[in-house]
Amino acid sequence: MKILITGGAGFIGSHITDLLLESGYHVRILDNLQKPTHLAGKPNYLPKGVEFIEGEVTDESAMKQALKGVRVVFHQAAHQGLLPDFGTFFHVNSVGTARLFELIVKQGYPVEKVIIASSQAVYGEGKYRCQNCTESFYPSSRLLSQLKRGDWEIKCPTCREQMEPLLTDESHVNPSTPYAMSKYTQEMIALSLGWQYSIPTVALRYSITQGPRQSLCNAYSGILRIFCTRLMTNGPPILYEDGQMKRDYVHVDDVARANLLVMEKEEANYQVYNVGSGVPTTQRQFASVLARKIGVKIDPIIPGEFRLGDVRHIVSDVSRLVALGWRPRKNLEHILADYLSWIQTQGLVKDYFAQAEQIMKATGAVRSARRSQTPPIRSESSKIGIRTER
Repeated sequence: MKILITGGAGFIGSHITDLLLESGYHVRILDNLQKPTHLAGKPNYLPKGVEFIEGEVTDESAMKQALKGVRVVFHQAAHQGLLPDFGTFFHVNSVGTARLFELIVKQGYPVEKVIIASSQAVYGEGKYRCQNCTESFYPSSRLLSQLKRGDWEIKCPTCREQMEPLLTDESHVNPSTPYAMSKYTQEMIALSLGWQYSIPTVALRYSITQGPRQSLCNAYSGILRIFCTRLMTNGPPILYEDGQMKRDYVHVDDVARANLLVMEKEEANYQVYNVGSGVPTTQRQFASVLARKIGVKIDPIIPGEFRLGDVRHIVSDVSRLVALGWRPRKNLEHILADYLSWIQTQGLVKDYFAQAEQIMKATGAVRSARRSQTPPIRSESSKIGIRTER
């Protein structure tokens, strides 16, 4: 069977490629090798047996060439980042997905399944519970005025007390950034057109995916590469807000396995699944564990700055995907160990974050709170809990 992976030269797409080749599939990749992610061009980790086409998912000619004879499409190609590239998000992510289905239908390509790479970002803020009111909420985004005061936590809309975060399931979305909105429209386009034209389609909402092959040169997203390059060049990691935001980090190998699972499972057709670890980790914990693994004693800096559009806490409920036969096999320790082993093969490591941070501040993506309530740095050896609601 011939399989197409758009964005297949990238971080996640290349790991899906490896699993497909191990299973005996013929793999074709369409990738634009966008800089700075692919600063050196076509990456050397792509196997020789892979058919490669350089091109854009929004380019009709390139897509026609890529789709010939293909039975399954893993649509990984996407534009992402923190800069105000509003039009590009929708052009690549939304229009690119529409073009994919348009060509499948118009040209009559024998595509039997499409797997869409979506994002946990479509939720906006995660799910919360107020302990006083005993109610669960999906809160709106925090107001800019609240963030400028250095008031970071989500408050109950009824009693105004701080709420506790819960695991977030697939039932509610509230995208709050252009990137998140583009990913959700991508889902809607794919699932709706897939259903209408009987093209089985699945959307996978990735949590923050980490591991080997994450580009060192793209400093606009990715806590692992940013913190690694800072610590390995004797620079302190910079934590936003108070460094206590909870996130869900999942190993790229587990994400790749989830993709192959939903390809093989008919019961996954026309469904949406979270792909994450289900384990909360704060920025402080992440920085502490990483510094220990690198073998340096460099405390992070918490300047009381925040990123526009950031959510406070978001950790995925992965029970639906677990019920399908998947579960995460690798935890944060595995993620860090595997990435550090890989980064040591990449030669000279530079700090790409400082310049990116200047650009983000200049464009308003990163701002300062007037009165930060940031507590002092302390040990982050213990795990911070998150409630589960079923």
